[in-house]
Amino acid sequence: MADVQASAGVMFDAACDVLVIGAGAAGLTSAMRAKAAGAQVMVLERDAVPRGSTALSAGLIPAAETRFQRAEGIIDSRALHAADIAAKAHGEPDPDAVATLVAAVGPAIEWLADAHALPFSVITNFTYPGHSALRMHGLPSRSGLELMDRLRAAAEAVGIDIVTEAPVTTLFADANGRIAGVGITRPDGSVDRIGCAALVLATNGHGGNRALVAETIPEMATALYFGHGGNQGEAVTWGRALGAGVRHLSGYQGHGSVAHPHGILITWATVIDGGFQVNQEGVRFANEARGYSEAAADVLAQPAGIAWTVFDGRIAAIARQFEDFRNAESSGAIMSADSVAELAAMMTCPADTFAETCRNVDRLKSRGTVDRFGRDWTGRPSLSAPFLAVRVTGALFHTQGGLVVDGSARVQFADGRAMPNLFAAGGAACGVSGATAAGYLSGNGLLSAIAYGFVAGSAAADLVMKSWR
Repeated sequence: MADVQASAGVMFDAACDVLVIGAGAAGLTSAMRAKAAGAQVMVLERDAVPRGSTALSAGLIPAAETRFQRAEGIIDSRALHAADIAAKAHGEPDPDAVATLVAAVGPAIEWLADAHALPFSVITNFTYPGHSALRMHGLPSRSGLELMDRLRAAAEAVGIDIVTEAPVTTLFADANGRIAGVGITRPDGSVDRIGCAALVLATNGHGGNRALVAETIPEMATALYFGHGGNQGEAVTWGRALGAGVRHLSGYQGHGSVAHPHGILITWATVIDGGFQVNQEGVRFANEARGYSEAAADVLAQPAGIAWTVFDGRIAAIARQFEDFRNAESSGAIMSADSVAELAAMMTCPADTFAETCRNVDRLKSRGTVDRFGRDWTGRPSLSAPFLAVRVTGALFHTQGGLVVDGSARVQFADGRAMPNLFAAGGAACGVSGATAAGYLSGNGLLSAIAYGFVAGSAAADLVMKSWR
């Protein structure tokens, strides 16, 4: 149980300059930045092996004005990236937070590449919904697992202590909100206390806490949770106890294409360039081009919460750059047929209805028109054999609301004052997706993790260094 206790009289077993809770993308980026600034750093991780929600993702980070884009001749700007974020979330995110993230994420990616040899490149063969430019950066496998493994190896290479199986259950703070340290309750019941001069919360969000989800996102209370089980909302619980500001706790990233029952994420690339979704009756039910986050609720609203994502061999060739898609193929989740009728039989949906749906989509594409759901089919090629389909469901991936932070990722009290020495990054901080799933722009999760991690680590180290002078 996460709680806050008075720090007066507490004796600590060990201490460091900057303590980071959570060894995901946000926590490891924070730790490496603090270490590079000269701070003594320790990372506490609840699991035996650091993975977190990052490992379950495609590992793609949106960034503008990077050298990786320039190498591909891609024209983009931070202002355009910020405008895309604001447009997707209907102006709900704090403009200052958006500006902080889009300014920091490019330098963060280039720093990870230069200082820690992470081999980033830009996806160039499709654009995610809502993005006005090709700006998704990923590692060769296009998997979050590779991103996590490389970040962990990089942190270990520079001598950062990552203490695993160390769930933090208590924060020790004084009456002014200054954090003195934390308490760890080990699996065997033993307790350790670690002191710190600055603390970074990188515990992600509250998607794994059913009670908090029911309180803040009631429409997803019973949805499949596809995030990491460790996302229990400790940052929100601790923050509330300390008097911190919280915002947009109802915001979240969903996904409308998780292979069922295989439990494998199916990239939205299967939809973007001409694929579509139907329910078990073979009927389309939404504008798939809005984005995969809001598609989660659309899919869950269908009979049995099931849909089929329909595409073709050309689209599959694009999707194979993602390790998850290759895994889905090898596991038998992807069905392939030489005709629409054969595919309908494999899907066990009404053949005539499904065939008419396919013909209607072809007509929309040939005319370049907008359908009744609002999807614009202009320039989208017709599907051709082999025809493919995958049975999917909708899921909650991770929450997007959290602690209110300033431009240095420093947590704010509810009245807007900066807390003395507490920082937050990734899903522990309020992101830039607004109050609903519809505001999530592809990549916003890792944008917040990498950019706020980059900022928080430097700022926490700077705070400690100033106290020495």
